[in-house]
Amino acid sequence: MNKETYYQMDRPLSKEERKKLFEEYAQTRDQDLRDILIEEHLYIAEILSKKYANRGIDYDDIYQVASIGLIYGVERYDPSKGYEFSSFATPTIIGEIKKYFRDKGWTIRVPRRVQELSKKINNAKVTLSQNYQRTPSIRDIADYLGVSQEEVLETMEASKVYAPASLDLRFEGSGDDKEINLADLVGEDEKYFNQIEVNDFIEKSMEKLTDVEKTILIDRYYKKKTQVSIAEKLGISQMTVSRIEKKLLEKIRKEAYKTAGL
Repeated sequence: MNKETYYQMDRPLSKEERKKLFEEYAQTRDQDLRDILIEEHLYIAEILSKKYANRGIDYDDIYQVASIGLIYGVERYDPSKGYEFSSFATPTIIGEIKKYFRDKGWTIRVPRRVQELSKKINNAKVTLSQNYQRTPSIRDIADYLGVSQEEVLETMEASKVYAPASLDLRFEGSGDDKEINLADLVGEDEKYFNQIEVNDFIEKSMEKLTDVEKTILIDRYYKKKTQVSIAEKLGISQMTVSRIEKKLLEKIRKEAYKTAGL
């Protein structure tokens, strides 16, 4: 497949088509195939970028870095190993994002007045601590500098960006977890992040189901239909639907254990 053919398509590639392209690219290293595979999997870079958004660096910058990680993933992926591309690419992309955060250092531009007031506040803290023999309050600092308490609070909050905590910073934990990594505590997880490998697993499992099993699985767990309505649709008894459902769930459960190496 070349780019022209790909862009004329009005649908995304199927899982089997992507697999074949990876196999062909592994043999030919054709740049057109590489570009198509990258475009087909940009959704992974998007999902992982959202996971690290709102941490002091623009989303567009994070997405660009994630896309570079995706390119590395496409170039290094070996389809003969048997594992899904998303399982291989995800840690590669995350590694690039974390590296970028370390290099970038979360440097954020703030107004000049805030920078200047921040220096004055730090000097005031030292002076007032010596004068009062205690930690000065926000009111003490505001009165000393002749500014409002709101300005002091705003500046102290903004000044935190000058010495951001590293994503690799570790804290002592309680219980069995002796240490906790800061990267695991900050930010909000993209709600679809954990679905990447789950979706791949479901697609793979569906290939081994019969048409009747697929219908029952989709209607029961995606369309939220009752066993009675499914039975009417398939022209079988509700008891038969229940029996098939139990068997296919057991089949999927065994496949999950097999995938996990249990």
